[in-house]
Amino acid sequence: MTPATSLFTPVEADLRILADNLKQLVGNRHPILYAAAEHLFGAGGKRIRPAIVLLIARASILEQDITPRHRRLAEITEMIHTASLVHDDVVDESQMRRGVPTVHSLFGNRIAVLAGDFLFAQSSWYLANLDNLEVVKLLSEVIMDLAAGEIQQGLNRFDTNISIETYLKKSYYKTASLIANSSKAAGLLSDVSSETAEHLYNYGRHLGLAFQIVDDIFDFTSSVETLGKPVGSDLKSGHLTAPVLFALAEKPYLEVLIEREFAQDGDLEQALRLIQESQGIQQARELADHHAKLATEHIAVLPPSESRQALIDMATYVLSRLY
Repeated sequence: MTPATSLFTPVEADLRILADNLKQLVGNRHPILYAAAEHLFGAGGKRIRPAIVLLIARASILEQDITPRHRRLAEITEMIHTASLVHDDVVDESQMRRGVPTVHSLFGNRIAVLAGDFLFAQSSWYLANLDNLEVVKLLSEVIMDLAAGEIQQGLNRFDTNISIETYLKKSYYKTASLIANSSKAAGLLSDVSSETAEHLYNYGRHLGLAFQIVDDIFDFTSSVETLGKPVGSDLKSGHLTAPVLFALAEKPYLEVLIEREFAQDGDLEQALRLIQESQGIQQARELADHHAKLATEHIAVLPPSESRQALIDMATYVLSRLY
């Protein structure tokens, strides 16, 4: 399996600049925010979203260096992503994320909510200063989508009637919207054609969906150590993802267990067993594979380069995490 970071070789130096800038941008106002920024933007994060922005920037203006506006867009993308994680962890009452204590477990809910709000507000301010109305609209939509995705996820808990289409829409809001819209925005800052900008949007959309589906499969196939949270914790919380929705069509008793919200001893274990015995995980893998292939097709419109190859390899990497 290729570690994600080895795909970022063409933008390695750019990502180092980004990490330093983020701590300064966020933390220079207040010591608590600086402590939170150190924690959030220190070593550990894969930086997949800003790396995609920087790779698209380099792949779309081959003869020149990327501009300060491209760099700022990558920083804004990571700020928005991080703000959403801080708020998600408060909503989900998560004590750990990827094996590291969450902001609210270190600083309390009040600081975590305010830190997330501050990151959203600051990203909006830097976004406005890019002076590109279309890019402002794209990234503002992402912030709305993130909230819409959280609300939809909350409303659909333990609902066995939701369709794969509804699940994909929620996955778009929560994960793919940021990757899709920031990919398109990077192209717009490079002055690509509107047709190429649409291909970049669709690259990000399909890559983001594949990424989310793979993450949802991990809830059933990974160890506690890898996940940083108990196996089946999404299911236990009532979040019905692709493997569960596919398994429901095959294992009718699963519906009974979910609808009574695993109230009886052994319900969750039985549900996990039924999902493992079904074709649900395999069908979810096929769905992720479908979206990764579409992502690869859309990015092929850019001229060949080391950065474009890294973007193609990113789609392969997303799937390789399953094996």
